[in-house]
Amino acid sequence: MNNQNEFNSSSESKRRFLPIALVLVFLVGFGVTFACGLMLGQQLGTISAVPESEGQLINRGLVAQVSKNIDFGTFWEIWDFVKEDYYQQPVSDETLFYGSIKGLLEGLDDPYSVFFDPEETREFNSELDGSFEGIGAQIDVDESGQLLIVAPLPNTPATVAGLLAGDKILAIDGEDTTGFSVDEAVHKIRGPKGSDVVLTIIRDGLESASDITITRDTIVIESVELKMRDDGIAVVSIYLFNEDTSRLFTSAINELLSQGAKGIILDLRGNPGGLLNTAIDIASAWVGEDSVVIQSTRAGQQSFVGSADARLNGLPTIVLVDGGSASASEIVAGALQDYGLATLVGTQTFGKGSVQDYRELEDGSAVKLTTAEWLTPQGRSINHLGITPDFLVEYTQEDALADLDPQLDKALELLDR
Repeated sequence: MNNQNEFNSSSESKRRFLPIALVLVFLVGFGVTFACGLMLGQQLGTISAVPESEGQLINRGLVAQVSKNIDFGTFWEIWDFVKEDYYQQPVSDETLFYGSIKGLLEGLDDPYSVFFDPEETREFNSELDGSFEGIGAQIDVDESGQLLIVAPLPNTPATVAGLLAGDKILAIDGEDTTGFSVDEAVHKIRGPKGSDVVLTIIRDGLESASDITITRDTIVIESVELKMRDDGIAVVSIYLFNEDTSRLFTSAINELLSQGAKGIILDLRGNPGGLLNTAIDIASAWVGEDSVVIQSTRAGQQSFVGSADARLNGLPTIVLVDGGSASASEIVAGALQDYGLATLVGTQTFGKGSVQDYRELEDGSAVKLTTAEWLTPQGRSINHLGITPDFLVEYTQEDALADLDPQLDKALELLDR
């Protein structure tokens, strides 16, 4: 399939693109790397330093060709020191090898550039396929390194337990999360269906931290929901941009147009992102063949354009966004805002505009590397900034408890003018 995602990832001839504009952390596994950040890249060959069965290291001499500025003899000196003198023997060569590669990526100080060993790669790929076991939340780290909930996914254990976007995770099963990467946190939070995990969280407006026990379950996301109101307004909620979203959205368009919808509310709140091609398909319903998003790399810029099927162009549209709207969500919202095709209501979006290239290696491991940044059609940067809505409207915990939705109310007010 030729889906582009915020990631770039690929396995041999299979090419698919998935969200990562945040790490879409489906706390089910690795935190789905957020919406719009993953692009599937080509499969890489293997240069291995892992010993063969007889115990001899292979390709050890190739490191001299890698850099003229670094003496890799230091690496092998430490390797030998660990192998000979570390007190808890035996030490697995594979463990040291994969740990070294993880350290290489950690040297970039980029939470989205990570290495997965073969087992972690299998778990990560299962999440990209859309079904996994966990709590159903997206997590990330803020600029201070603090783990936080970006968006609990609807109808998942995270939502049932009361997690909210913006909750800071202080501990996982009593273990302090200071210094944790997103992938480390997801690895500890995920687990088999029916098991429990305890998150210690602190929330704005609360004076002290609290423990929340969450029972893991199988997470399956129905990505699109259509509700036709009696007043002729169609509310289309998109929870994730996955492989089924374009088809479901097309079905929703057919339904709302057949019912003579007078306006649309596109609800992207809490949507952590997903496939780039899917985001382009959705935006195309308004922008047609115009540019939807610009990818900026070291080599220059590339514009991704929509299709000619602008069936919703001219239909009054409001887009609802919040701090859980990331990556692919921000691409769609930003494009519609740039062209004046929709009014944005809600709060500042997450600000995940980096692109990760996801490549599987021949030994079953994989690497995810930041390679580009997304810009809106007018060249606005999304990364770390997010999208500012045209109307800033808060949605508080008190509103949720009282079954109120001031953001939706504002959208309806604007469409009624």
